[in-house]
Amino acid sequence: MDKKVIKLFSEKNLVFIATLMKDGSPQLSPVWANYEDGYVLVNTAEGRIKHKNVLRDSRVAVSVVSEDNPLDMTTIRGVVEKLIPDYEYRHADKLTKQYMGRDHYPFKRDDEKRVILKIKPERVFILPELKMND
Repeated sequence: MDKKVIKLFSEKNLVFIATLMKDGSPQLSPVWANYEDGYVLVNTAEGRIKHKNVLRDSRVAVSVVSEDNPLDMTTIRGVVEKLIPDYEYRHADKLTKQYMGRDHYPFKRDDEKRVILKIKPERVFILPELKMND
């Protein structure tokens, strides 16, 4: 994977994931995510619309934009290869550290089960290096 893409996923940049509804229409959600070992890892809760959608159709698109420079971005199309339980909140805690600088996920609910969408990138689109004043 391109170093620029890895950098975008390692910072505090919001990621957007698009999944497909039953009727084929897109559904878009802002999420926390990171990149590890060739995969984009998105953390969500079981039963949320994006979780239900990928159970039916594993195709997704993700986009990450630098909070410092909105022209510094990438979009990835891929498939969810695996759903990984995160019931112990290890991945959620890791993302909380990345995004909030805190050790533990602060939005934990007793009735919620976290899950990781393990996304294999199939196509990666990277904008050339641009700055806002170019």
